[in-house]
Amino acid sequence: KPRGRKSKETLAKAKRELLELDLIVETRKGARPDKASLYAVTWCALDDCGGKLDMAPASFPRAHYRFRDGFAAMASRPSRVWRNIKGALKTNGGDMKTTSLSRGVTRGLLTLGVGTLLSAMVLISASAQSDADAYPNRPVRVVVPYPPGGGADLLARLLAEKAQTKWGQTVIVENRSGAGGNIGTEWVFRAVPDGYTLLFTAQPPLVSNKSLYGKLNFDPDILAPIAVMATGYSVLLVNPKVPANNLQEFIAYARANQGKLNYASQGIGNAAHLSAELFNSMAGVKMTHIPYKGTGPALADLLAGQVEVMFGELATAGQHVRTGKLRMLGVGGLKRHPDFPDMPAIAEGLSGFQALIWQGMVAPPGTPTAITNRWADLITEVVRMPDVAKRLNDLSMIPAGGKPADMAQFMKEDRERWGAVIRATGAKAE
Repeated sequence: KPRGRKSKETLAKAKRELLELDLIVETRKGARPDKASLYAVTWCALDDCGGKLDMAPASFPRAHYRFRDGFAAMASRPSRVWRNIKGALKTNGGDMKTTSLSRGVTRGLLTLGVGTLLSAMVLISASAQSDADAYPNRPVRVVVPYPPGGGADLLARLLAEKAQTKWGQTVIVENRSGAGGNIGTEWVFRAVPDGYTLLFTAQPPLVSNKSLYGKLNFDPDILAPIAVMATGYSVLLVNPKVPANNLQEFIAYARANQGKLNYASQGIGNAAHLSAELFNSMAGVKMTHIPYKGTGPALADLLAGQVEVMFGELATAGQHVRTGKLRMLGVGGLKRHPDFPDMPAIAEGLSGFQALIWQGMVAPPGTPTAITNRWADLITEVVRMPDVAKRLNDLSMIPAGGKPADMAQFMKEDRERWGAVIRATGAKAE
């Protein structure tokens, strides 16, 4: 363990010149590696390679290990630290190989992204697999990074209810909104990857915010995908005071009143924001963006006439369309919505326009695949239940489900689609 500025400089110089650095920490039988070896191993590996270790002075076993990519893990046992390090490495192109040296002792060779090699001896106990087999054995927290009332919040609570019934464990839905979904997403990103803190969200924090914001305190690319629960159409909504009864009339009115129409969104980078920017670009109009902290407050001001336009979700706006409190001028799919066959797709007037929304679940980086697969199977099972299928239909949403690999591919395609929109329109977080 380096001590003092000079030792640290020597260590840093060795790393720069050799690119590979072997750090060997051995402990006597019966030693407490969580207070000795793990500090040295983690300090050297993280501090020298651009990471950070935040330590609670009175209780080192509860130290907070932060990796360069933002991965963090709270650990009270050496075995959990070991598993968390392995998960972080493997999700970022690194690797870990272990060999048993003697009873209760494991030697590990860890390959970090910068080419640094760390060889350490630590005491290891229960395996991650046994923890996953017993999952869940305590309450699970599902974080929604938006205020209550939106599509993600509604589906998260529906899923939580079904999970509690099936597994007999409490599933708590917690709203942590702000910054276009970034606050709640970062909180989950830094959580222990043990399956007891999960994120249920719409797509922006996972696919578009990375392009919109100059810097994020989390990397959405390495969140562990679970499954998309449902997809839906983004629809063009206007307050009835807008003098337009169809898409063509609205485009003409917007072109004649450049900059005078205000459109609401659930936050910067949300699907509503990007859909409106895409519409601005393709229709040759300029509407002013008014971001809100979620669907609820945005929809309230649209109903009150404080803003004139919004690309919204049928899940939350459909009832207002049916009662005439809002006017729908088009749907964001390439085809018409089956529940509104007389309502044209926006693509019929603006060829190629497509704006879909979806909600799904992800977990912190390094979460065991046994746990992510368990949740994916549950989501697929839940969306096929007759009462849930009816509820989704009432919300004008389409059931999805599937495996983590399916969601990973889905996010990749959506990230490319909206990345192109952001580059073409120059949209940025204000």
